[in-house]
Amino acid sequence: MTFWQNIVSYFHEYFSIPSISVIDIIEMVIIAVLFYYVIIWLKRTSAWTLAKGIIVILVILLLAYIFNFSTIVWILSNTISVGIIAILIIFQPELRRALEQLGGRVLFKRVMSINTSGERFSDKTLEELIKSVAEMSRTRTGALISIEQGVSLGEYLRSGIEMNADISSQLLVNIFVDKTPLHDGAVIIRNDKIAAATCYLPLSSSRMLNKKYGTRHRAALGISEVTDAFTIVVSEETGSVSLAVSGVLIEDVDMTELRNRLKSVQNDQPAISWFDKFRKGERTDEAQEDSPEVHHQ
Repeated sequence: MTFWQNIVSYFHEYFSIPSISVIDIIEMVIIAVLFYYVIIWLKRTSAWTLAKGIIVILVILLLAYIFNFSTIVWILSNTISVGIIAILIIFQPELRRALEQLGGRVLFKRVMSINTSGERFSDKTLEELIKSVAEMSRTRTGALISIEQGVSLGEYLRSGIEMNADISSQLLVNIFVDKTPLHDGAVIIRNDKIAAATCYLPLSSSRMLNKKYGTRHRAALGISEVTDAFTIVVSEETGSVSLAVSGVLIEDVDMTELRNRLKSVQNDQPAISWFDKFRKGERTDEAQEDSPEVHHQ
C-alpha cells in the first residue's frame, strides 16, 4: 500500500494541474495579445533583423554555458548591458513610432479627441468627397486626401499652404490636376473645410508594402501609422482608389465601400474591421518595378 501511495504522491507532486482562476486567464490573454503585437511590430520593421541576431547570440551564450566556455560567457555577460543601450539608440525611430501608435488607440482617442460635435463632417462634405474621388479615379488624376479625426494633424498642416476653403468636388479635382501649383502633396480635411494643400506626410518604412506603390501610397500609410487619420489615395497610374487607416492599406476600393467607410468616419466609428487588420498581415513586399508615382506625393 505504501508503494502505491508513493506513486500517487509522486504524480500529485510533479504532474498535478494547478487551479486556474479567472484572473489567471485574463493575464494569459493580455500576455498573448501583447506578445502577438510585439512580434507583428518586429516583423514590420528593421528590428526583425535585430531580433534574429539577438536569438543567435542567446544560442551562442547557451552553448557556452553548456560547454563551460568561461571566456565567451564573460565577454557576452559584460556586453549585454551596453548592447541594450545601443539597441535603444539605434532603434529610437521604431520605438518612437510604436509609442505613437499606442497613444493613438481607441482608449486615448476618446479621451483626447479634438472634436466635440456628433459628426466629423456634414453629408454635403461626404458627397463632395465621393464625387471628387470618382472623377479623379475616372481621369487617373493622382490624389492624396487625409481626413483628420481624433489626433490633430496640425504638425503636417503647417508643412503645406493653408486654405480653410469650403469643400467642393470641383476644387478638390482642380487642386490635384497635374502641373498646377497645389497638386504636389496631400490635402488635409478638417471638419467641413479643406484646411491645407501641398502638405507633406511621413513616409511609411513598412517592408510589407508592395513595391509597385510609390511615394503617394507610402505617405498615406505613414500618416495612418502615427495618427488616426483616414487617408484616400487615387493612383495616377491606374486610377484605382486605396484607403489607409490604422496602419492598414485597403486596396481597390469602389465608391460604395468608400461611402460606407466615410460614413463610419463621419459618425466617429471605426473605419476598418478586425478582418481588415487580419488581411494586413498577408501583404508581401514583392520585388516589382516602382510606380511612376514614386516622384509625387
